[in-house]
Amino acid sequence: MTLEQYWVLGLVLGLVGLLSCTRLPASWAFASVALLSYVSNSLSLNELSSSFTDSSLLTLVLLLLSSVALEKTRLISWVGLQLSRGGLRSVLTKLWVSTSVLSSFTANTAVVASLIGAIKRNQRYAPSKLMLPMAFAATFGGTLTLIGTSTNLVINSFLDRAGLPLLHFFSTTGVALGVVLAGMLMLWLIADRLPITEKPDEEGALPYFLEARIKAGSSLIGKTVAEAGLRHLRKLFLAEIQRGDDTIIPVTPETVLQQDDILLFAGDMESVAVLQEIEGLSLYGHHTMNGQSLAEAIISHSSSLNGMSLKDARFRERFDAVVVAVRRGHERLQGGLGSIVLQAGDALLLVPGKQFCSRQQVLEKEFLLVNGVDSATRLSSRRSGWVLAGFATVVGLAMFEQLPLLKGLTLFVTGLLLTGVVSLSELKRRFPIDIVLIVGGALALSQAMGNSGISALLAKEMVLGFSGVQLTLVVSGIYLLTLLLTELMSNNAAAALVCPIAISLAQGLGIDPMPFIMAVLFGASASFISPWGYQTNLLVFTVGNYRLRQYVGVGIPMAIAYSLAVLVLIPLLFPFQPL
Repeated sequence: MTLEQYWVLGLVLGLVGLLSCTRLPASWAFASVALLSYVSNSLSLNELSSSFTDSSLLTLVLLLLSSVALEKTRLISWVGLQLSRGGLRSVLTKLWVSTSVLSSFTANTAVVASLIGAIKRNQRYAPSKLMLPMAFAATFGGTLTLIGTSTNLVINSFLDRAGLPLLHFFSTTGVALGVVLAGMLMLWLIADRLPITEKPDEEGALPYFLEARIKAGSSLIGKTVAEAGLRHLRKLFLAEIQRGDDTIIPVTPETVLQQDDILLFAGDMESVAVLQEIEGLSLYGHHTMNGQSLAEAIISHSSSLNGMSLKDARFRERFDAVVVAVRRGHERLQGGLGSIVLQAGDALLLVPGKQFCSRQQVLEKEFLLVNGVDSATRLSSRRSGWVLAGFATVVGLAMFEQLPLLKGLTLFVTGLLLTGVVSLSELKRRFPIDIVLIVGGALALSQAMGNSGISALLAKEMVLGFSGVQLTLVVSGIYLLTLLLTELMSNNAAAALVCPIAISLAQGLGIDPMPFIMAVLFGASASFISPWGYQTNLLVFTVGNYRLRQYVGVGIPMAIAYSLAVLVLIPLLFPFQPL
């Protein structure tokens, strides 16, 4: 081996050590290795820059940015409503199928994040019985298409770099359908063992005060509070009703609702989306709510708002924002939202207009802090329809090879910005810089390995090591190696490390690389045992308040079902063929 080969091999081993044994973010590790490869002349500036502007990487970035708008549509709300009807296995089946399908056409992380709210609002079953199945369904479903998970596009980047045929939109679907079915069958078997966790209310979770009015022609008119489904909303309590000059407090389940009743709720930040999804209700200042990101502002001691109500302060005219909720410590506020006398320290949940952020000097004077929050209002039904139709059109044109996915997503995201469905600040906040650094760094390292000849050398050694071994066992070994790594680090990092090795091994054996590629692809998504292996796992692990043993108790059966299906179906659907 040459000195350069020792150096590149050291970079690879050092990267594995950093990812496996330290808390250093994977993005930092990959970016550092790419920079060291360039500084040491293992790759040129053009090769470095091309790694971070790879077409599959750009497609992945645009896909994740598109999901910002998809999360605001009413599709997620509709799915949530379907989960409130039927027995446990029926609900789990609907959840499994809907989540798998959604995850096959958009980023599974976005699907999980969007469905968590709907599951927490489920009135029939404990959220912890549904959250783990939902997260695993998103992982299973993400393998159905090329764009279902970022890992698939990462692998496509390596195929492109190696000059091999790229994955088509449905290349993985045959194996993935069997995988999804196997997971659903396993879920039916363990349904009665799904854990129930009761997450105690956090002392720091302070209630917001919200106001909604029953509109003319609302289907809620004439129904009791119980019949309208307003009695047992999770983390949302109907505190009082204002009817003309009268106040109904406390509100009983038998209270009959009337037109123009003003309903006053205590709830959390998510309650804005909950109330907006209830047909026949309009929130305070509702006419400005159509997909905007929310913001939270805390009134300062020197603010001119102190001692004034929202109506008297003419808040909307002054700040180009509508207040949809108010929070004052643990205090339960009363009266209409517009008549509350504001105090220093009050937190206001805002729907900002276009000019809100431009009034910086005014905001600094009136508020101690103005924060963007990871929540947004729902788009109107009409706008939701246009967004979903636009995304479906882009995907459809890509499927039938009428328009490259990269160009279609570019036009789609541009349209979202021009129509105000998403803002530039939202896209900046959600820009996937970690994924860019991981994928770009991995491509750069792969190029350095090729330039130095270390890839060919490793492939030669592996071919000698696997001589006489059945190819099915070789593919199984690649799958299990990727599975192990994805439990120790991110799935993209695992795919980035193993994919070049799998390609080189297949070429060294004189075999079509596709079975090996499929082993890497499905192995990188096989994160079910460790809650830290994938971001969706960690998300539900935290929100669902699971204990580790509860998580592992569900994860191991799902991993077994997934792995058996993968290892049986890959050799059947992707037979070994000579190059």
